[in-house]
Amino acid sequence: GKEKFHKSQHWGYCNNVAMLVGEDKPGIGGEPLPGQNLKHKYSVFPEGMGSDAPAWVAFDKQVLSFDAYFEEEVPDKNQELYRIRHCKIYFYLEDDTIQVIEPQVKNSGISQGPIVRRHRIPLPPPQEDQFYNIEHFNINIDVILYARKYKIIDCDQFTKNFLRKMGIRLNPPAGRPDDPYTKERQKILDSMNPLRPYERFDTLKQFLEHDRHVLRFYCVWHDPESMSDGPRELVLHYYLSDDTIDIKEITPANSGRDAVPLFLRRDKLPKYAPTGLYQPGTITSRTVLNVLGNLTGGRGRYILDNRKTGAVHQEFYRDSDLKIGAVINVWGRKIILCDCDEFTKEYYRTKYGIEDFTPVPFKAPPPPNPEKTFPPYTGFGSEEDSLCSCMGLLPKPPQKDMRKFLEKDRCGMESNILRFLAKLVTGSPTDQDRKFIISYFLSDDTISVFEHKQQNTGIVGGKFLERGRIKKPGQELFKSEPSEYFKAQNLFIGARVCFHGHNFVLVDADEYTINYMEKHANEFSVADFGVIFKKLKGMTEPHSREIRQMFAATDPEHTKVMEYDSFRNLIVSITDGAFSEHEMMTLGRYYSVKDEYEMNLHFLLAVAQEQLKKNNFETFGQLSAVLMYNDREKQVASVLLKLRGVLPHEVCRTVCKSFKLPLADEDLHALLTMFEDEHKQVEYKKFVDGLNWRENQIPAFQTIKVPRKNEDDWSGQPPSLPVNRIEYLPLLDDLFGKEE
Repeated sequence: GKEKFHKSQHWGYCNNVAMLVGEDKPGIGGEPLPGQNLKHKYSVFPEGMGSDAPAWVAFDKQVLSFDAYFEEEVPDKNQELYRIRHCKIYFYLEDDTIQVIEPQVKNSGISQGPIVRRHRIPLPPPQEDQFYNIEHFNINIDVILYARKYKIIDCDQFTKNFLRKMGIRLNPPAGRPDDPYTKERQKILDSMNPLRPYERFDTLKQFLEHDRHVLRFYCVWHDPESMSDGPRELVLHYYLSDDTIDIKEITPANSGRDAVPLFLRRDKLPKYAPTGLYQPGTITSRTVLNVLGNLTGGRGRYILDNRKTGAVHQEFYRDSDLKIGAVINVWGRKIILCDCDEFTKEYYRTKYGIEDFTPVPFKAPPPPNPEKTFPPYTGFGSEEDSLCSCMGLLPKPPQKDMRKFLEKDRCGMESNILRFLAKLVTGSPTDQDRKFIISYFLSDDTISVFEHKQQNTGIVGGKFLERGRIKKPGQELFKSEPSEYFKAQNLFIGARVCFHGHNFVLVDADEYTINYMEKHANEFSVADFGVIFKKLKGMTEPHSREIRQMFAATDPEHTKVMEYDSFRNLIVSITDGAFSEHEMMTLGRYYSVKDEYEMNLHFLLAVAQEQLKKNNFETFGQLSAVLMYNDREKQVASVLLKLRGVLPHEVCRTVCKSFKLPLADEDLHALLTMFEDEHKQVEYKKFVDGLNWRENQIPAFQTIKVPRKNEDDWSGQPPSLPVNRIEYLPLLDDLFGKEE
């Protein structure tokens, strides 16, 4: 023991203190001491050879594979004395670990798989302090791993190439011995196989191609024993995966029959034989022949009939037998195929080329639903409320059209209210001068009437008719059909309406109403220029020469322009009063002279500042900040546009509207247009500076009076005519073509 201690350790100095150190510590400069055998710390190769990368990087996922076997004694069994077990030895180059795995063998009765888990394995004694490395492996050698001897017989091609590159001379491969007991068992198993193969019916391909593909037919069966006269409806399913059929019955409500899960369970459906059904045992999968008969005293000799000479073949229904109109025999019941689904039609169209899928009618069409009649209106409540009590046992209040209400309700500057100026149609001189404002609310189709106040008339103005829906005159009060109410299409300039016995004639409308009707010309035919022009062209085309002379006589100075009143009178005389006032106004607006005026910028700014000052608008800093925030590409635009912040016209208009700038729409549009550059972009900095009446005040004009354009404050006075002068030559050219 003392000699072994001195061999493993020796004296050394650390910080001038003598102490025992291990034998692995080298001498000065890392050189080994006399008689010292240093172990390789990282690799068996000397430093400086190969790559400088560590082994776990250089040899990552590189494994040497060896084929080996070992003998195992079997002392407790007479059939075998030893057993040959084949295995695989894996050597991992990245960390010199070894793993031994035995492949699985069917019905071996041995727990196979990993024999030695992956780790570094020490050498057998007396070198147990060292581990296996790549130099210890070769072909046709014995390797002892934990006292078990493994015989390496071969390796794969990668292992051979790697060992040759490492300078290892490979031995020739050894033979693979057979296990005697396994060889004996294989002989027994081979003797048990039949001399000729069994019949094999492979249906896997059909199952994989047509799994969950089902043909569906709608069928009928006329049951002679049924108490009801109608046929019994069935649904036939044909499963393409295994050629089986099942049938379900559609049991109608209150039929008196029990609902069963299946009319026919899923199975192959045989075709009905002429001789009737086959007895049990007649149809078998194999035929057995008695070779010797009764010659051996009742002890026969039987063989399997390979030719199936006496076999009975039974036919089953296939997909080719099923088609619309066919009659199939389901165990004695005649079932007619009447129709099929779309998948079944596509299947037969693709596979068999059938195109005719006309269904077979088997029952009369259902009677039409009786028309629902309602009792006449009783006079209590509204008609809609009374009608709801006829819809069910629990009456519900009438539902409003919320979608229409949300679309046509007031939104910003869009009031969605059509306003007309009206007069009473009466012979009384007192009532002839009365003026009324009729407002139609598009959100709920209601109408309100206000009377304009006039001094010294003796009539109190104000609310004339409460807001509500108004019925058209001439309808029966107590009737079953719902009443008709006035719609927006019934109101236009020149129309005559009767509200609760009061007859009105609409003589004018505000600018918003006229613009709205022209914008939605598909809803208002009197504001649709296309319809009006087509109607006028059909009436005037035969008299083109006379009409040209009439227009020329109205314009003796050949100015090519005439006043609206003259134009209206000509249209009335030409059409014999077939056009309403609104249709003539729409025609005149289309061919009116567009006034191109230029308003002085200082005049516009003076008007705008006056309006802003009266409304105490002073948030110019916030307005400028929001405009700068909306300038998304401010830096790029500043370089291209000579360092001036600009925004599109619509963006500036939207921002001004969000600040509720107290300016009329046309004034705001004119101001923004004045501050546009050559690229049609608004210079918003100059625009805000021009409006700032605190810092850049412009002397106000004493005579300026800005009219209010808000629709809610329309006084009902007839505004200036929307059309002043008409260019009649373009109208004549459109009607009759250009005159040569």
